[in-house]
Amino acid sequence: MSAGKKILIIGPSWVGDMVMAQSLFILLKQRQSDTQIDVLAPAWSQPLLARMPQVRRSIDMPVGHGSLMWSQRRQIGRALKAEGYDQAILLPNSLKSALIPYFAGIPERTGWKGEFRYGLINDIRLLDEKRYPLMVQRFDALAYPLGAPLPEKLPVPDLHAEKARVPQLREQFGLTGEQRVLALCPGAEFGPAKRWPEGHYATVAAHKLAQGWQVWLMGSEKDKSVAESIIEAVPADQRQRCHNLAGVTKLEDAIDLLSVSDAVVSNDSGLMHISAALNRPLVVVYGSTSPGFTPPLNEQVAILSIPVDCGPCFQRECPLGHMKCLNDLLPAQVIAALDKLVPDDEQAVS
Repeated sequence: MSAGKKILIIGPSWVGDMVMAQSLFILLKQRQSDTQIDVLAPAWSQPLLARMPQVRRSIDMPVGHGSLMWSQRRQIGRALKAEGYDQAILLPNSLKSALIPYFAGIPERTGWKGEFRYGLINDIRLLDEKRYPLMVQRFDALAYPLGAPLPEKLPVPDLHAEKARVPQLREQFGLTGEQRVLALCPGAEFGPAKRWPEGHYATVAAHKLAQGWQVWLMGSEKDKSVAESIIEAVPADQRQRCHNLAGVTKLEDAIDLLSVSDAVVSNDSGLMHISAALNRPLVVVYGSTSPGFTPPLNEQVAILSIPVDCGPCFQRECPLGHMKCLNDLLPAQVIAALDKLVPDDEQAVS
């Protein structure tokens, strides 16, 4: 049997996309267990990649995905030349993402056609969107020769959280281990057209608080005020069991804390994909986007959306200003899905 390839993956720039890319990493290792996988990606992704055992190492991409920075990319490529990679697999479709593998002299450079990059990619694929409607399928197809069929069942992302850190994290953030945990992820980096209203989140939170649960609100610094609005909207006597962790936790902290949550309610966001990859019971509300392209890859999931004449529009902000797709998706629907996924008499995850 021949030795496994040494592969450089040019990773995506969004949290959810990076989570879904783990399916490709798993597939590559399944095809040949001694394949070595390195991922060139933004520095923020290192804690995420560290929880993917298929990845040998992550390499910091010091230039932003929006900048050409030709000379810097050439310098990075030349530095990577000594690694002797057999293949590069490019997950972004941009011209910029193809420069470093080219400068590194990697002999096989695989990716979809995307922006004009003939010559930079020598194993270029033309995307058939009907054949590969899901993003995860488009990633996974790059593990195979051109035209080869995909397996009937693709591997799902499976993050390995560091649960040994959880007691210290609970102490650090003043969290108890005695009550069941509902994690709410009310933010969405893409824009407000993906964010379920704070008042709806508060109604769901109050429902679980009344059952004796605690609520952890997760997100980035940008989501801090949204999370605070949700806490302020729950009954005053329940607020002490609500914890605003948005902007307080690092990405690695959020991953490890989500791994011990008993249920998650989320918008279509990076934290949604992380929760799915941690196999948590998950309810996802969809607004301007569609689960037909980037659904959560988890069997313990309820996907909720309502049909509207104007959607899915895939816009960052509602073009019509009414946010009907999210405002009319009522808390009662989420509560019903949540209670079905996690009956209240089940034992808590510790």
